Formats: sequence, C-alpha cells, structure tokens
Amino acid sequence: MRFGGEEGYKLVALKLKDLLDILDELAPVELAEAWDNPGLQVGFLDQTITKIVLSLDPTIQAVQYALSQEAQVLVTHHPLIFKPISSIRDGEYPGGVVYEAIRGGLSIVAMHTNLDAAHEGINTVLAGLLGLENIEPLYQNKVGEQGASRRSAEMSNIKTGIGRIGNLVSPISLPAFISTVKKLLGLSVVKVVSKRSVTVSRVAVVGGSGGSLIREAWQKGADLLLTGDVTYHQAREAEFLGLAVIDGGHFATERVAFKAFGKQLQAQLQNRGWKVSIVFNERESDPLVPL
Repeated sequence: MRFGGEEGYKLVALKLKDLLDILDELAPVELAEAWDNPGLQVGFLDQTITKIVLSLDPTIQAVQYALSQEAQVLVTHHPLIFKPISSIRDGEYPGGVVYEAIRGGLSIVAMHTNLDAAHEGINTVLAGLLGLENIEPLYQNKVGEQGASRRSAEMSNIKTGIGRIGNLVSPISLPAFISTVKKLLGLSVVKVVSKRSVTVSRVAVVGGSGGSLIREAWQKGADLLLTGDVTYHQAREAEFLGLAVIDGGHFATERVAFKAFGKQLQAQLQNRGWKVSIVFNERESDPLVPL
C-alpha cells in the first residue's frame, strides 16, 4: 500500500538525520519505557531518503521487501535490537537481520513504546478507528524519569500515556462490537472474556500486550478492553471484575494502527516539502497462526 503521491512534493533531499528528528517530534523518545530501545537500529545519518517502508516487525522478510522496493529506510514498530549484542552473524537473530540490512544499504528505525504512548500514537489511532470519542490515556506514564527536561515538562501537559479509553457514540451489544473489531483487525476469530449480555459503551484499548492494564480499565469505568496477549490469570481477573475483554492478538491490534500511522507520517513529510514515498509491508504476517 502506498501513501500519498507526487503532488505537493518539492525536490528536496531528505537525510536520515532529518527523518529521525521528525519521528522524534511525533513520538518523543522520552515517552519510551526504560526497558525499551526505540530509534535508529541500523543506519547512516547522512543517507539520502526517497522511499520508506513501514513494517510492524524488523524481520528478514521485511528487510528483503524494503530492498525489493528500493527503499532506503525500514521504519518498524518493534525494535530489532533490545539488548547489546556481541557479534553480527548471518544465520543468527538479530545479527542476521542486521547483516542483511547493512549489506543492502538499508537503515532500520524503530518507534515502539514511545509511539504507543505518544499523543497521536498507536493507541490514539486505534481508539479513533473504533470510533471512540472523548479519548484520554488509560494509564498516565511518568515522563522524564531518566532526567528532567523542558520538553519532558511540556509533554506532561498533553495526553500521553499507555493505552486509551473513550466512549462510543451509541452503546452496542457485545456481539455487535466483536463483529466490528473482527472487521477492523481483519480477523475471523478473537478470544473473548465476558457474558454476551454485556452492553458496550466505554472502551479501553491497548495495542499489543495490555493484559496488565485490566484493573486500570475497570477502575476508569470501561465496559470492555481491547488488547492482545492476555494471559489465563489476567482473563480470570477480568472475569472477576466483570470487565469484558477482547484479545485480538499482539500483531493485529498494533498492525492496523501502525498502518494508519503511515498516513500521518506521509502527511508530515509532504507538509514539509520532502519528496518521499511511503510503502506499507502488506506481505507481513502474524508469526502465530491458529491451525
């Protein structure tokens, strides 16, 4: 899927360092969790960028797809490198992916929990796709824990945090909402915690893994939490609290919003006069497949 066209572009060379500045404006690194490693994973700051591929994961498939599209940058949601690695070896992970990217001259940039928490990030997008109104953070994370800064103070005044919660325009039945979620996420089956008699009016969303926020969703008056990676015991907690939960899986709940984020990024680049096209990796698939 391609975003945007040639109209409105100026013949201005975008460098990787410029792209990193724009991405940091959209999802400041200060918003990332302490354990996370967003930002530049592989690359060269002076590299000229004319095409970007977006993919949820930095897999070999994603790298090869980006190279087949003649892209210079692969922007992913999940980082390729979480912890320091001692060697780069083909045939190992993540070294094999790093090796393939360097060999093809492809830079890799990740936007992870900073994009999850950003004001207009993954969870805000997901809430908007579901038609929620009066959207606010589900859990307010602490900005600037690693050290105070002027930008951290400014960010604390906007709606950043983990997950989102909001209201549907009109209450609907749980089966009807499940159908809406399936259609949005492109799924034929989802896992559900609740009785079918539940009426859904207030909804919490956490793209990816959000079972740990079940109590927060309940405390904020949610009728239902949409997320992925819900464990057995988290499901039991939701059942006890009377909170409906839809587990759409880690991949599907993030991918649909990350794809929509690509349109935001395309608009940002075009508004600044950069001649860059963005392609979404439609061939990417969930590594966990029900049989």
